[in-house]
Amino acid sequence: MDLVIRGGNVITAESNYTADIGVRGGVIAQIGGTMDAPREIDASGKLVIPGGVDVHVHFEPDEGLGPDWGGMVDGYYSGSAGAAIGGITTFGNMVAPLGDEGEGDGGEGLMEMLERAEKCALTNSVLDFTLHPIIYHPTPDIIAEMPKMAEAGYYSIKIFTLFQFDRRIKDFIQAIDAARQHGMITMMHCEDQPINGYLARRLIGEGKSGIQYYNDSRPDYAEAIATARAIAIGRATGASIYVVHLSSKAALEVARRNPVEGQRVYVETRPLYLHLDVRNYNEPNAEKYTGWPPLRAPEDVEALWHGVNAGNIHTVCSDHAPWNWDQKLNPKLNVGNFLPGMANLETMLPMLYDDGVRTGRITANKWVDLVATTPAKLFGMFPQKGTIAVGSDADLAVWDPDRKRTIRGEEMASNAGFDIYEGKEVRGWPEYTISRGEIIVDKGELVGSRGRGLRVKRGPHQPL
Repeated sequence: MDLVIRGGNVITAESNYTADIGVRGGVIAQIGGTMDAPREIDASGKLVIPGGVDVHVHFEPDEGLGPDWGGMVDGYYSGSAGAAIGGITTFGNMVAPLGDEGEGDGGEGLMEMLERAEKCALTNSVLDFTLHPIIYHPTPDIIAEMPKMAEAGYYSIKIFTLFQFDRRIKDFIQAIDAARQHGMITMMHCEDQPINGYLARRLIGEGKSGIQYYNDSRPDYAEAIATARAIAIGRATGASIYVVHLSSKAALEVARRNPVEGQRVYVETRPLYLHLDVRNYNEPNAEKYTGWPPLRAPEDVEALWHGVNAGNIHTVCSDHAPWNWDQKLNPKLNVGNFLPGMANLETMLPMLYDDGVRTGRITANKWVDLVATTPAKLFGMFPQKGTIAVGSDADLAVWDPDRKRTIRGEEMASNAGFDIYEGKEVRGWPEYTISRGEIIVDKGELVGSRGRGLRVKRGPHQPL
């Protein structure tokens, strides 16, 4: 063996057991029995889990853009470094066409943007990765590229029910149907832009442009109606719909209630909606908490936890989209244009463990399922990723359930320089992170090299 992990409590989505794990050639070669290796890790008293699979992040296309860039502040290196330290070994980045922010006249083609992003990721990422192209303009030329995407091992697209969506709904339905025909899953950001835009304009006109009115500008019913619409498109086309970062009880009830037999609807939430609520908008500098959708009421938080435990929410992913402090707190911003997103990668698994597993809200098996196994299954990476089994990639986190760490933004790998959970003590962090058999985080310190990550060539989407 190249590496042996001894005596850990192995946690998968289905089982708990104590065993040694042997790694050879980057994959798990043996579980249990006699083995030896030149490098061993004593995992006694620790958990050994599959490395996290976060299929929803936003890394910028280039590295070292500097403080005047104006966009989100993490690229493939800083973003993947934070993910690795937090126990994640595979990520899926949303790739937008350069030269188009959603309201323009179009930008790169699907393969052009994917090839450009893959080159950057291969040069900079510490971790293995996949990519999801964002479709702002579902032109015939864009749709015609989907067979090439599938041939290259890309089996997902991302669509916002914002920007061009209402003006080009027929074309978007055609794109979603084409994605289905080529074995793809469609990721959908569900908010109703006409409602949100109307409310934001009215609030600003009434002098209610501050952060305390942000939830009113993007209400739960606007999320729920967009979720219902996405599900209806899935029903009409037969496509698998993956609702990203669902935030509210109202939208969850729609997702849980509406699908008919044979329809495939999957729900993701993110840490923001499990650990914070609308009361945080009363804090100083609360603009740091803004996302699309916004924070919801305490009863929404509890509904999401119930949904996680009951299986109505299938994954927890970070939607890592960090800005620096000055960008988030720019006084020129208001309820119509607060910047969405924040750093979440390094803290996602520890926060969910501390607030979920340790409190008894979810089991350790459910935790693993949410952050590793089900994402890998839905996005065509299982069993290569997302589990601990002979033949699977040796992507593992050796988890110290008793390690305490106080979150400090300046200590995080993200270039954001601050963290929304600043000062919170969290119990349960990875001691080692292993990617394809290589130790890339050693006793909490990043040792993996820039550019070692590989692109995962995925298989077609397989319904759960």
